[in-house]
Amino acid sequence: MRKIILSICLCLVAIAASAQTITASTGGKLYTGFTGVDYVFICNDITTSEITYNDASVDPTINKIEWYKYKEGAINPTPQTGVKSISPDGDTGYILKVDDKQIATIWVVDYKPATLTSIEPENDLENQCKTVNLLIAATVPELTYQTPTSATLIPIQRNFTIEYTTLKWDDTSSKWENQTKDTTITISPSATLPILVSVPSPYCTTTFTLSGDQYAEALGITSYSITSSSYTPSAVICHLTSIVTTRDVKNEADEPKTATTVSGSAPLPMQFFANGNEPIPLNYRWEIFNGSAITPFVDRSGTESNKNTTYTFSEAGTYKVKITVSNTYGCSYSDSITVTVDESEIQVPNVFTPNGDGYNDEFRVAYKSIIKYEIWVYSRWGRLVYNSTNPQKGWDGNINGKKAAEGAYFYIIKAVGSDAKKYKLKGDINLLRGKDN
Repeated sequence: MRKIILSICLCLVAIAASAQTITASTGGKLYTGFTGVDYVFICNDITTSEITYNDASVDPTINKIEWYKYKEGAINPTPQTGVKSISPDGDTGYILKVDDKQIATIWVVDYKPATLTSIEPENDLENQCKTVNLLIAATVPELTYQTPTSATLIPIQRNFTIEYTTLKWDDTSSKWENQTKDTTITISPSATLPILVSVPSPYCTTTFTLSGDQYAEALGITSYSITSSSYTPSAVICHLTSIVTTRDVKNEADEPKTATTVSGSAPLPMQFFANGNEPIPLNYRWEIFNGSAITPFVDRSGTESNKNTTYTFSEAGTYKVKITVSNTYGCSYSDSITVTVDESEIQVPNVFTPNGDGYNDEFRVAYKSIIKYEIWVYSRWGRLVYNSTNPQKGWDGNINGKKAAEGAYFYIIKAVGSDAKKYKLKGDINLLRGKDN
């Protein structure tokens, strides 16, 4: 079994080595992957083209080298012999043999360029929200090849490229950037003119350029291209962005610290921006949905002058913010983001140390998503020593500018969370200062 595997590997190596020994002059290109032949040689100037067998181990004075022509299923019995290079005829096949062993089959194509006449978008903006139809006029001569055993003409596919500019959102610069888009098409020699081709609608003013085919590019022929007149699209697109008012509060958990956050402790005052491919969108509709609801609880419409909107989320939950842009042609596009507002929470410490060391110097609650709040702190004799409606602030341990005595104090907290949860908390807080305070 090992000998069989080794023999197969050696055979594959030999085939690969022989396949690499056929080369062509700069006037053409060799192609593989065509059924029934090893190579198709497509050349731009048949009069200067040359095919060469480059196996250094083969010597024309020693080895028998034969180039047989074939065409229409017939092989010419009289070969060209004794040379490693030949000047081929166009639209003709060759069979290369060395010492009566077939090395390669090659079909030679005398390249015929296409004539590209015009490319223009249809004047039908109301039906170009998703795709735009291009009308193409071109004359494409047929390129074919044959195998050594058949007279059948096998067509060679010719691919052409349509290139144009559209828009792509760039997260780094936070704006639309030009993007080159291309589409490959095949034009049949028998196609009825004009040829109708659909491509994705661009989102900015652009032109369409038709070039090719792929063989013209490979052969260094760069003049085969045509460009349409300027096209202003009807297709709309929009990218939704947002910013939130940031807070830096020591005792608030999950407060919005970055302007681009879309979740956190309530209240979340947010601005939303509709970044459309202006000036094509004309109408802007903002909708905000609570959870999976299908009916928005906020529905605002406007024109370009008021295309952005604001909203403060004060209730816990998950929200979908959606922008839909449209124009008079009936084109529309929607984008959305999800905003999450935390459920409420309050945690009350049982001790604080107002000794000026920068740590735990105030009696503060830890909280999130609290939208209504009030605290009262009393001495052991029932005297009110501190009152506040702001959960961000705390008692510093002073009464009328003087240090309060160490010991236990009594607090009452009433609050309402963004989830409508009501809090009524009571308890003791211990004030400790240390020997030097």
